[in-house]
Amino acid sequence: MFNVLSLVFRYLFILLIYLFMFGIIRLIYLDIKNMSGGLTTHHTYLKLINRKDMLPFKVKEVYNLADTVTIGRGNNNDIVIKDPYISNQHLKITLDENAYFLEDLDSANGTYLNGDRVLDAVKLKNGDRIKLGQIEFLYVSND
Repeated sequence: MFNVLSLVFRYLFILLIYLFMFGIIRLIYLDIKNMSGGLTTHHTYLKLINRKDMLPFKVKEVYNLADTVTIGRGNNNDIVIKDPYISNQHLKITLDENAYFLEDLDSANGTYLNGDRVLDAVKLKNGDRIKLGQIEFLYVSND
């Protein structure tokens, strides 16, 4: 009787281990699947570098870029970020001849591209870092 009971518990324990491993693998798969951040068919986007939980305002992880995108604190912008160090209309990103260009809109605290202040329209390259206020984005282009 003891041998049968021991055998049943042994197989039950092995089954629980396999279910636990399956759950872990499933969580890893779902995490990797969601790493795209909700990207659809757009190939060019801004990816947040900062940790969201360290910021005192709401911001998304990923912003897809259209032909013209304005970023600022004002509600009339395409991307609204309520950072107190960002101007009402801070910067504009424009698609021109299959390339995106970044332009600072005379913001009070400036816009920085790879650590240098943007003074004129600048062509963006894959991997560029755009800093405005407390936010830093990575420019990603899959084209």
